[in-house]
Amino acid sequence: MSMAVVGLIAGMALGFAGYFGGFGAFLLVAALGAIGWVAGRFLDGDLDAGEFFRGRDGGRRGPR
Repeated sequence: MSMAVVGLIAGMALGFAGYFGGFGAFLLVAALGAIGWVAGRFLDGDLDAGEFFRGRDGGRRGPR
């Protein structure tokens, strides 16, 4: 499935949630979609959990 189709489906889901459920439902669907996207990338191996916990210096501590 192409990324354009995935984006279309996500946009339609957010649109339906916003129309029928209000702004709170829109935010809930958007947040759950983001969590699902991160979990999917993690399970595919495209994302390393350590990337969230390392600082900008790449995990090095102390003077260079």
